[in-house]
Amino acid sequence: MKGRTKLSLLILGGTKYLGPELVNEARARGHVVTLFNRGKTNPQLFPDVEKLHGDRNGDLKSLEGRSWDAVLDTSGYVVKQVKASAELLSKSVGQYVFISTISVYPEELKPGADETAPVQTIPDPASEDVQKYYGGLKALCEAAAEAAMPGRVTNVRPGLIVGPGDPTDRFTYWPVRISRGGDVLAPGSGEAPAQIIDVRDLAAWAITAVERKHVGVFNALGPARKMTMREMLEGCRRGVGSDARLVWADEKVLEQNDVGPWMDLPVWTGSNVGMASLSNARAVAAGMTFRPVDATAKDTLAWFKTLPPERQANLKAGLTPEREQKVLQALGAAKRAAG
Repeated sequence: MKGRTKLSLLILGGTKYLGPELVNEARARGHVVTLFNRGKTNPQLFPDVEKLHGDRNGDLKSLEGRSWDAVLDTSGYVVKQVKASAELLSKSVGQYVFISTISVYPEELKPGADETAPVQTIPDPASEDVQKYYGGLKALCEAAAEAAMPGRVTNVRPGLIVGPGDPTDRFTYWPVRISRGGDVLAPGSGEAPAQIIDVRDLAAWAITAVERKHVGVFNALGPARKMTMREMLEGCRRGVGSDARLVWADEKVLEQNDVGPWMDLPVWTGSNVGMASLSNARAVAAGMTFRPVDATAKDTLAWFKTLPPERQANLKAGLTPEREQKVLQALGAAKRAAG
């Protein structure tokens, strides 16, 4: 804490995935944290942290009459939620950090696009259909926060958040699968771009952004330099200490076997390379750092092994062993036929 000002921070949410990492990072730096949530998700966490209960949908009474140096909003998905909290806190909070997403950008994005790229729009700004308009609603939430607190908002746009605690398995699949060894189906030539951010690195930078009063819009994804799928998967292989062999499959073979990007072979975005090669220069210049993918893979696997057996047996993303084996066999047959 030496040389650092002690801050009071309000976290809207705070008990799921990114939230606990923000709490841990803030407290490790000596800051005082208050949580606001419904008290329903992981209520056992942080028994010695002040908790204010309410609901983003109409019950913010417990926030009235209080003040904090900054608020970190991890749970805003529709405009009315962010508008209400930002307007209420505009006179009692110095900075509003809103955790948004790179999904605010249109899917067809040019490689290297930065924060000035246009964002999605939706036909009805009052919509609350998060599943249908996730990116567009997040863009409107960013605007709502900025309208309530002009010049005091930090809109953070993460890419794929990965690491211990990930409920989606959209990166976890790789260290888990690679740790099993054998032939591992991998997409394309291995040269496709890949961008991820460890949840702990995101949390660390969000707290840094408050300490240094960074405002504006930031693409929050890594690593600091370009990374290919091959580099990422080789990093996973080193991290988990596996002798698995990566078998790179032509995209046509994958398509013929109904294997697609993102959910079947996570992190890989297929032909949509723009969403995997966004510029993170602004965040890096503002102090964002990234741990090696080896470390993320190692820690992710260690965490995954602590989960109940039934959870470990049911990855939420990636190919099942049966589907993967079928494609590997088809790939082998195609190579034999080609001579």
